[in-house]
Amino acid sequence: LSSPSGLTHESHKKDVEQVYLRCSEGSIEWMYPTGALIVNLRPNTSPASYKHLTVCIKPFKDSAGANIYLEKTGELKLLVRDGDRSPSKVYCFGYDQGGLFIEATPQQDISRKITGFQYELMNKGIASDLHTVSAPCRPCSDTEVLLAVCTSDFVIRGSIQDVTNEAEEQESIIHVGVNKLYRQKSKVFQLTGESGNWRGQIKTLLECGVKPGDGDFLFTGRMHFGEARLGCAPRFKDFQRMYKEAKDKGLNPCEIGPD
Repeated sequence: LSSPSGLTHESHKKDVEQVYLRCSEGSIEWMYPTGALIVNLRPNTSPASYKHLTVCIKPFKDSAGANIYLEKTGELKLLVRDGDRSPSKVYCFGYDQGGLFIEATPQQDISRKITGFQYELMNKGIASDLHTVSAPCRPCSDTEVLLAVCTSDFVIRGSIQDVTNEAEEQESIIHVGVNKLYRQKSKVFQLTGESGNWRGQIKTLLECGVKPGDGDFLFTGRMHFGEARLGCAPRFKDFQRMYKEAKDKGLNPCEIGPD
């Protein structure tokens, strides 16, 4: 978390402050913005890998007081306009497309403004999985499912207990009851004190029209800004079939023991 403050150079309203971030994910909060802020993302990886990275930012819900631009060799491209209210909207760009230039907008009272956002650096392949524009709700092929089992941040067998739709954010929250936990990167799925069962929540797009239903599914997906995002989710019996067929042919990319 980086938290610069505009009050430290209020008398020089054209000041440009530089911030260097070494982590692959985190957040920045610019309190009382004045002047401008250049955010330099310098991950602790080889510079040769930079071209394979995608940067995603998610503004805080109440972020205000500055415009956020993508800057490269002096050219600015507006990314987030001050006052935009798009809950949960994520903005992504290639690491080699430039850096972030945050410019404060004129304010009568800067003490009431805080500009902030979360950021993540990820492999371009992962980012495209999360933001598939062409067909975000299409079913995964057998090959995609088997690969998702090997590469996802979470892999669980479970059932849909309930679905909550959030129209404002254009998202659905799937409330999942877990029957078997194969893998999870973060502790999204946890034991509940009352029943002693594993439960958790997975988010997906509202347009996908997920509804509660009977039967078990294999849920896979990735963590994105601290939330579990749905990837491939075949019915479990279909997964068992494709897993066995691939295993019989010696084509399984990895083993998890799907029983």
